[in-house]
Amino acid sequence: MTRQRMANPRRLECVVSERFSYLRPPEPSKRGDLAEAVRHSMANAPRSIPPRFFYDEAGSGLFEEICSLPEYYQTRTETAILKDIRPELSQYTRGRFRLVELGSGSSAKTRCVLDAMLQGGAGAEYVPIDISDSLEGGAGSLLDDYPGLSITGIVDTYERGLLTVRHMGGSRNLVAFLGSSLGNMSASESDRFLRMMRDFMEPGDLFLLGLDLDKDAAVLEAAYDDSRGVTARFNLNMLHRLNRELGADFDVSAFSHHSVYNRQAQRIEMYLRSNADCRVSVPGAGITVSIKRGELIHTENSQKYTVDSIRAMASSAGLQVLRLWRDKLGMFSVSLLSL
Repeated sequence: MTRQRMANPRRLECVVSERFSYLRPPEPSKRGDLAEAVRHSMANAPRSIPPRFFYDEAGSGLFEEICSLPEYYQTRTETAILKDIRPELSQYTRGRFRLVELGSGSSAKTRCVLDAMLQGGAGAEYVPIDISDSLEGGAGSLLDDYPGLSITGIVDTYERGLLTVRHMGGSRNLVAFLGSSLGNMSASESDRFLRMMRDFMEPGDLFLLGLDLDKDAAVLEAAYDDSRGVTARFNLNMLHRLNRELGADFDVSAFSHHSVYNRQAQRIEMYLRSNADCRVSVPGAGITVSIKRGELIHTENSQKYTVDSIRAMASSAGLQVLRLWRDKLGMFSVSLLSL
């Protein structure tokens, strides 16, 4: 049974077992974050919903389903790279390291990194940071297979979670940000994020970054509009979430999933398209909006990269690429960065 106690005025400490606990903000704070974001992003056209709100319990489950789809090459390709580089990665993690994972989700890729760290003699300490409460299930599944592992999860934004890690001390940090999640940010946001990482890191810390590479448009478009419609359900769950948590009255059946590859910007853009004129009330955000037929609500960008753009982006933020690995087909990349 999970026990809860107030760790500080802004966090609850949830003790799952002797080796596993996690910190999370009180529930009203999380709802307030969603309400404030929707109030600003949906009030006027062009409308949007920030992609971090995909990952409630239902959305996290749908994303795990997406990762197993034949069209969605990203997860299996990145996992294969991580398995292949374990011996080499272990050479960089000699000594005591703590694994800090941003957006932990499934533990499959985490195991590859933990195996490399343990092979290199690193300590068995894992700190997953995830905005979703599903963190407990994913991280907790590691305990049986790693008997010496100690887990302290943080349910919060990456920035606030890293501030907590900064005060832990005792080990160097290997921060893993996998799944090309950086690509969901705009160019300015990703630059700010990488500069935040630079400011967080101390000499000796490492940053493991997984990024999707640019490729044929047909391959990319199929990955974000699969034949089984799972990605569509994942996208539409945004509206279900606003109905559940903010009391909105979206007729979800009046919207459809829309994604397109923007060749000039080298990114997939994902939207919710309104198939009818509608007027929607969102009491929890204090707004009512009129949405026209054909109007798009932007939910996500997924930037695609080249090796040169990855190196340039890291250098601009003051980070050094120690090693960059790719699969044989050049579909995906994993980079190891330092100060």
